[in-house]
Amino acid sequence: MGNENHTENPFEEKVRVRVCGILQENGKTLLLKHDSIGPAGYLWSPPGGGVEFGESLAETLKKEFLEETNLTVAVGDYLFANEFIGKRHHAIELFFGVTRISGELKLGSDPELAPEEQILSEAKFLSADEMTNLPADAIHNAFHTADARDKITELRGLITFKH
Repeated sequence: MGNENHTENPFEEKVRVRVCGILQENGKTLLLKHDSIGPAGYLWSPPGGGVEFGESLAETLKKEFLEETNLTVAVGDYLFANEFIGKRHHAIELFFGVTRISGELKLGSDPELAPEEQILSEAKFLSADEMTNLPADAIHNAFHTADARDKITELRGLITFKH
């Protein structure tokens, strides 16, 4: 019998394969604000989500963009892999460039979480300066590897971040 005060988190204590998309328009990068994540209490991260059995990476990314941002996207080039190893989370994230086909940006939700447990709180295109002005622990760790925050599409290879 588990701890009754602990809500089970479907993302903890297992390796999760995720796919993420980098959408840049007019010199800005689309990021989603996730509440209750990380040391800052929130985290800005590109849209994406967990790959389900039988679902291709491109299918997953298109589905996640539509669910989270109301945007239909075309999946472009594979960019890089990011491995995050934390105390309770281990994620392998595959990043792709994407382009908007249609839709107006509107914050959606994560169907893996109940309505009262949603953590997405904002969807916004951020400039390099806006991303640089965020606290370091409030933006996805992959942005720390790029020469500049708006140069994330130039990253290649594997990034490993152990926390």
